[in-house]
Amino acid sequence: MSTIIYPSPIFGPVKSRRLGISLGINLMPADGKVCTFDCIYCECGFNADRRPRQKRPSRQEVAEALEAQLKKMHDEGVHPDVLTFAGNGEPTSHPDFADIIDDTIALRDSYCPEAKVSVLSNSTFILRPDIHGALMRVDNNILKLDTVDPLYINKVDKPTGHYDVNRIIDAMKRFEGHVIIQTMFMKGNYGGESVDNTTDDYVSPWLEAVKSIQPMEVMVYTIDRETPAEDLQKATHDELNSIRDRVIAAGIPCTASY
Repeated sequence: MSTIIYPSPIFGPVKSRRLGISLGINLMPADGKVCTFDCIYCECGFNADRRPRQKRPSRQEVAEALEAQLKKMHDEGVHPDVLTFAGNGEPTSHPDFADIIDDTIALRDSYCPEAKVSVLSNSTFILRPDIHGALMRVDNNILKLDTVDPLYINKVDKPTGHYDVNRIIDAMKRFEGHVIIQTMFMKGNYGGESVDNTTDDYVSPWLEAVKSIQPMEVMVYTIDRETPAEDLQKATHDELNSIRDRVIAAGIPCTASY
C-alpha cells in the first residue's frame, strides 16, 4: 500500500523527472487525498484509504506559504525551474483555483521570473470556463489522457463521477495547442484483467486523439513509485521509446520518462 501524502500547501523543492527543480503547490489537505480519479497506480493510494480530516488550504494560506518559501529560496540563491500544482489530488477542484493561479503568477514574477508555472491535472474540470481560462494563463498546462477506451478508463483511472472521454478530448482541443498531454503506460493485471495499454490496440487510437488535439508536447511515462494496486508493472524502455517515436513522427514533440 502506497503511503505518500504530501505536505500542504507547499512541498519541496523536489527533483522532477520531467520538469527539473520543482517547488510543489498542494491545494489538498495535508493529511489525506481528495481526487476525482481513483487511479490504481496513484502514489498517494486509493481515495478510501486516505480520507482527510483537515480542510484544504485557503487562497490566503497558499499565497502566504508560497511567498515565504520563495523568499527563503531567493535569499539562499536557489531558484526553482518550475512551480508545480500537484500533490494529494486534483488541483483544479479547489474552489479558488483560478484566483490562486493569479496569485502564483504574481509571486513568480516577483521572486523567480524565469520559473514556469505548471499544473498537473486529470482534466476532469477543464469543461468549466474559469478552469479553462486559468490553465491558459499557466506555462505548462499538463493534462492526463491515459487512453481513449472508456472501459480502460473506468478500470484504471476510475473516475469518481461522470467522465466522457470524447468531451474531454474536445475540451483539450479548445486550448488550441496550449496543452501538454501526459500519459501513463504500464502493464500487469488488476482485478484479474490485463491493464497493458502499451499494445497497438490502445496506442493507435490514443495517438489519433493526440494528433487531433495538437498539443505543444506529449509526456509518456510509466510507474516510478509504489502503487496501491498490486501486480502492476512498468512499461519497458523499448515500449516507451517506440510510443515516443510514433508521436514524434506525427510532428509532435514527445519525451519518455522511465
